[in-house]
Amino acid sequence: MKYQILISSVAEAETDQIFLSISQRLSQEKAKEWYKGLLKAIQSLEKMPKRCTLARENEKFSQEIRQLLYGKGRNTYRIIFTVIENHDSYFVRILHIRNAVQQSLYEE
Repeated sequence: MKYQILISSVAEAETDQIFLSISQRLSQEKAKEWYKGLLKAIQSLEKMPKRCTLARENEKFSQEIRQLLYGKGRNTYRIIFTVIENHDSYFVRILHIRNAVQQSLYEE
């Protein structure tokens, strides 16, 4: 079974901000590498998205909220998403892209 990936406008804006930050801190080339890797990680959710752990915010939502970690060390990001299964339709909706050291959603 293959899930269709949907990315929220919030997640897109967060990705743009992270890309800009990396390009300013490190280089445009490093930012491009990060972005390509992020897209690859997101695409991996097309198959078996429920392999990922529940996000720490899960209990605050009516739907299951999961996360996929991308990166290493201080540069680890959480791809926060939900899985939607309706009849013959299967979706992964990317809600947020956040640095793992950031506070949980809605606790800032």
